[in-house]
Amino acid sequence: MMSGNPLFGDRLYQKVEVGVSGMTVKGTINRLAMLLAMTLITACWSWQQFRVDPGAGMLWAAGGAMLGLVMVLVMMFKRQWAAFLAPGYALAEGLFLGAISATFEKMYGGIVIQAVLLTFGVMFAMLFAYMTGIVKVTPGLMKAVFAATMGVAIYYLIAMVMGMFGAEAPLIHQSGPLGIGFSLVVIGIAAFNLVIDFAQIENAAQAGMPKYMEWYGAFALLVTLIWLYMEALRFLAKLRE
Repeated sequence: MMSGNPLFGDRLYQKVEVGVSGMTVKGTINRLAMLLAMTLITACWSWQQFRVDPGAGMLWAAGGAMLGLVMVLVMMFKRQWAAFLAPGYALAEGLFLGAISATFEKMYGGIVIQAVLLTFGVMFAMLFAYMTGIVKVTPGLMKAVFAATMGVAIYYLIAMVMGMFGAEAPLIHQSGPLGIGFSLVVIGIAAFNLVIDFAQIENAAQAGMPKYMEWYGAFALLVTLIWLYMEALRFLAKLRE
């Protein structure tokens, strides 16, 4: 990727060019491209499995989701393993996303391409906001986004437990104004997580972090993009209803 790449631009590239022996923004973006390709490969396979046998497809999805969660937990303590765990996470999440996307597509034709466009549209919009200084990553913003993210995670965990007992948490699946509003809020939280990811990658590159942190930075971006994509699917499904 040459200077002036569409993701981080000249300013970031020039700042980290001197640190080619360590982490660079350019290297992180290259790693992200690899992870996205791996995710797409297994997602296509899982999608096809769902079309042949929905039950088997959902089993692959469940297995991929659980394996991906394990890798996320391990990565929290073993960042130096990122070069191995990040590709594994991408492949596992692809299994999950393929079958889940096929499920949504079966119910709402054309929704998957809309969700993909919305996801990357939000990503590039937030990148533009970050690069132009419209959104500045301050300690206060990071604390607020972290608190909001934890709140959403706890709410989803409660919803999961309620689902085990046959109950349904409000807002997550409701298609009325409150449900749509909830989805918009969660998409906004995910979008600001992207901005924080951008800032942390830039700061890590400037600090001369080890080369394996390129994989970790790409992994962090992929986690946020997958979350954003899932929320986009839910949001668009609610609008369809």
